[in-house]
Amino acid sequence: MKKFLLLILLAAAAVSCGIYSFTGTNIQPDVKTITIPFVEYKALRVNPSLSNDLTEALQDKFRKLTSLEQVDEDGDLELVCEVTGYDVKATAITAGEVAAQNRLTVTVKIEFTNRKYPEDDVSQSFSAYEDFDATQSLDAVEGGLCETIIEKIVEDIFNATVAQW
Repeated sequence: MKKFLLLILLAAAAVSCGIYSFTGTNIQPDVKTITIPFVEYKALRVNPSLSNDLTEALQDKFRKLTSLEQVDEDGDLELVCEVTGYDVKATAITAGEVAAQNRLTVTVKIEFTNRKYPEDDVSQSFSAYEDFDATQSLDAVEGGLCETIIEKIVEDIFNATVAQW
């Protein structure tokens, strides 16, 4: 019984000190707000909905897994993102030199600023890809591929910024 009580006490102390939370974040207790502006699109190949979809996915992730209040400007944390790459390339070539599979790759550059703890700032690029059969047009599969890619990138960004993995 004493060991159990000690374990509960240690867990409560760790959570209250900002050391660990059950969502996996590592946010200091005095950090209360985050600003996530609209994701800029700077890739050469155009996907008109990607910036909006990525912005919403990032805001949803931080809303669901942190207690941070999202503000339009001057948050304690700021996550500025831009899509820098949106490319389709053949990945599997048949004996007749015809593509059997294509790969859609999205690259996102982030600047994460922690105004209270600058040592936690992150400047990094993330990319994710999905393969699709070359017999399908990109237009036919793009929505589903982008949804999966966005999930991967948002998870990576979240882990690199507030989860600090």
